[in-house]
Amino acid sequence: MSAPALGLALSLALAGLALPAPALAATIDGARLSAWWGLPFAGILLSIALLPLLTPVFWHHHYGKIAVGWALAFFLPFAAVHGGAVAGAGFVHAMLAEYLPFIILLTALYTVAGGIYIRGNLHGSPALNCLLIGIGAVLASFMGTTGASMLMIRPLIRANDNRRHNVHVVIFFIFIVSNIAGSLTPLGDPPLFLGFLKGVPFFWTLALLPQMLFCLVVLLGLFFVVDSWLYRREGVTAPDPTPDDDRFGIEGSFNLILLLAIMGLVLMSGAWQPGIAWSVAGTPLELPQLLRDAGLVAITVLSMVLTPASVRRANQYSFGPMLEVAKLFFGIFLTILPVIAMLQAGAAGSFAPVIGWVSDAEGQPLPVMYFWITGLLSSFLDNAPTYLVFFNLAGGEPATLTTTLAPVLLAISAGAVFMGANTYIGNAPNLMVKAVAEERGIKMPGFFGYLLWSGAILIPLFLLLTLIWY
Repeated sequence: MSAPALGLALSLALAGLALPAPALAATIDGARLSAWWGLPFAGILLSIALLPLLTPVFWHHHYGKIAVGWALAFFLPFAAVHGGAVAGAGFVHAMLAEYLPFIILLTALYTVAGGIYIRGNLHGSPALNCLLIGIGAVLASFMGTTGASMLMIRPLIRANDNRRHNVHVVIFFIFIVSNIAGSLTPLGDPPLFLGFLKGVPFFWTLALLPQMLFCLVVLLGLFFVVDSWLYRREGVTAPDPTPDDDRFGIEGSFNLILLLAIMGLVLMSGAWQPGIAWSVAGTPLELPQLLRDAGLVAITVLSMVLTPASVRRANQYSFGPMLEVAKLFFGIFLTILPVIAMLQAGAAGSFAPVIGWVSDAEGQPLPVMYFWITGLLSSFLDNAPTYLVFFNLAGGEPATLTTTLAPVLLAISAGAVFMGANTYIGNAPNLMVKAVAEERGIKMPGFFGYLLWSGAILIPLFLLLTLIWY
């Protein structure tokens, strides 16, 4: 992210905060906004989807500038038309209430998981592969799909590094560990954490357990059949390229305690409500949130300081993927502001036709449409902001969405988390796992090749899920 561009955005925001107090309370009225204000949001998501395919070198070197450029494409005209107070208050809300908590949690999970090294070179039989993927699935909801993916993908690759057919192992790992298995807690996947920040109770997402188990049983069963067939076809395997690394164990185990501490902090921030808060430009900052984020930052620093450098080298740990996520989401969380405002305006907003897609003739929400529209957009855009959009379209009130409209919120949550597996760009861990696999010499399919795998396996699974639940 370029420093001058970020500085300009911050200066404009602070200029808005310098206005009299009544102006700071100004909010974005979605009913007054044209749909054109959603173009920067569409632009940044399309950039994420297409530029890595069309111009990979340019994207690799300039994705941060592109993200800031789309943010400024929204922020500068909006501040000029609607005033610095409204733009500044929106900037502060996006940063303090949503972006920073989201990035701080993701960074803590990524850093702590990167400090745990599972040593050993097991033999990648179908049964062992199912076991390793199953362990990753259990971990995904508690240490995040990012953390579980980064922790388990390396031992899984080492176990299969002398097999001729191992692409399918990584693909099913992405389906299960990097996406579907992270649906039980707000720690599991970014969309659910954003819902938690909006007021959804921490344990409410356990309602997704039956759907998640159904998907896992089907996928693991199918994987075992495919892996067994390929395993038998291979016959005698090639010599193991890492024969000396055969002592099984865990290094950096101190980070397991830090993972428990992360879970405790998130639980504390949702369960403890002392009623103490401070307001910054109309955005309330509650004491539990501040303590949680400060604790997560401290855990991140502790993990970096106390984990032996040899452990991170063995894991080939790099902070690059986390920086990429932080830069891209800076633009996403700003450009999504007018989109959310227009959706919250309902029938009075520019996105009124969308309401017709997800509601029946009497205006009642259709969970099946929420599931598929949220899911398909999550597949090609990004599941975290997509979840926010449809969360707000459904009313944005946690008290209603977790009771009267619980089937709708379940559909939104399942669509965002499950269908993030449909493409590489549906969820951040997908690309991270692909990069790790390619570094280890696995020839992963390209964007459309992966789409063929997900289309053949996941879409029929989700259709079956629709018939049973929606």
